Amino acid sequence: MSVAFRRESDDEHLEPKFERPIPPGPNLVTARGLAQLSAKVAEIESLVASLSEEEALKAARRDLRYWSTRLATAQLMPEPGGDVVEFGATVTLAHNGRERTITLVGDDEADPAAGLLSFSAPLARAIMGAEAGERVDFAGKAEAVEILAIRA
Repeated sequence: MSVAFRRESDDEHLEPKFERPIPPGPNLVTARGLAQLSAKVAEIESLVASLSEEEALKAARRDLRYWSTRLATAQLMPEPGGDVVEFGATVTLAHNGRERTITLVGDDEADPAAGLLSFSAPLARAIMGAEAGERVDFAGKAEAVEILAIRA
């Protein structure tokens, strides 16, 4: 019989389940970020203990592996000094005629809508090490971002 007429199981057509990708580079965290990681691991451990459905349990265990790895590799950074833009600092800047305030945080703590920008984001990398009053290049434009204020 031709292979074209052979019935394959439905499982052969399901999307494979991959591990959640770990962001490249160091896993730098603020004290707040470290607390969030610990809470997330505890929350998922509790969820795993309560689940009985196989697919939901697999998904929760996959999430638990991700968050446990993130917690185990977390590097708590010291509080910023406030003199230059560095990890954990809150920065008020002007870009494209718009003023905004951001705090540089770890990858898992980032929430751009809330003003929490990952230290690995292009804007964060561009302003890292700058001082208040300094202009830095960004997105191929010279002096595109002005650092207005830095808070620890």
